[in-house]
Amino acid sequence: MALNCGIIGITNTGKTTIFNCMSNTKAEASSFAFSATKSNIGMVEVPDRRLTEIDNLIKSQKVVPATVEIVDVPGLAKGASQGEGVGNKFLADIQQMDALIHVLRCFDDPALPHIEGSVDPVRDMEIVDLELQVRDLDLVMRKMQRMEKLVKVGDKDARRALEVLKIYQDHLENFGNARTAAVEDDDKKVIQELQLLTAKPVIYVCNVDDASAVSGNAYTQAVRKALSGMETEVLVIAGKLEAEIAELEDEADRKVFLSDAGLTEPGVNKLIMAAYKLLNLQSFFTAGPKEVRAWTIKKGMTAPQAAGVIHSDLERGFIRAEVMKYDDFIHYKTEQAVKDAGKFKVEGKNYVIGDGDILHIRFNV
Repeated sequence: MALNCGIIGITNTGKTTIFNCMSNTKAEASSFAFSATKSNIGMVEVPDRRLTEIDNLIKSQKVVPATVEIVDVPGLAKGASQGEGVGNKFLADIQQMDALIHVLRCFDDPALPHIEGSVDPVRDMEIVDLELQVRDLDLVMRKMQRMEKLVKVGDKDARRALEVLKIYQDHLENFGNARTAAVEDDDKKVIQELQLLTAKPVIYVCNVDDASAVSGNAYTQAVRKALSGMETEVLVIAGKLEAEIAELEDEADRKVFLSDAGLTEPGVNKLIMAAYKLLNLQSFFTAGPKEVRAWTIKKGMTAPQAAGVIHSDLERGFIRAEVMKYDDFIHYKTEQAVKDAGKFKVEGKNYVIGDGDILHIRFNV
């Protein structure tokens, strides 16, 4: 599915290092501010042990994980909304993202100077938020002007839209992000086409030194305190350490490296799964002798819609979906055993796909 996460943050926070750990695309990381001239795009495989468990029973020729697109947006700086640093071009890139991963520098490194002269992740977070808020406020004000003209000619919908936009205006002018504005869910459609930057869901990533990979440090504590009460996730990742792990090809070597660092799994795995959750995504599986595959869908999708993710013909000619729950298949070990246990279901067009469903689509075109 064409859904993506954008990695944002102040320049020189280690964004590109973390992007490289996650992505199949390897971008050049630099210690020079504003050295990047374009966003890097990569596909990220979603780690899912269920694929391996299914394949252990089926012994397929190929295992294909689900993927999500990740975009590494070059670092922002104070004044970006007025064209400073990489300026408005990259604010426009952020506007195209479905969700954001905000990387905060939570490590000291004399060899990597901070653009603001000192390491302070809470200040950096506020700088980036302000630039996004300024951009959003401009978009809101422009729409308010359009609505005011419609109100003058008696448009009742425009009057309500103007009231909602006023709430967003006041909230943004008081340094609030659009996602926390006191607006009813039904009224949020007023700003939908604006793609407000601060309305997008966000994960915060504290990029720490190796020694702080497990328990964090004073910087991460400050971030958590600043974000307390917010409905957001804060992850601690040692970007440099993760980069070293990602370079190891042998799985056994990776496990030893992780164990030595006091970790049970790579931090980027948690980040990828958090991004998947943030985008309101889930996986279903198809399984056969040729391949075991995870497919990405939005939560709440019906069986025909899920079939369409595989191929448009399957949605167009959908007849029924034969469904096994993942847990049932792992427990009974074969499709026939699932049937014998009465756990094999045949579902129609109104069936809502569950996370981990194993599907076989019947169709006729």
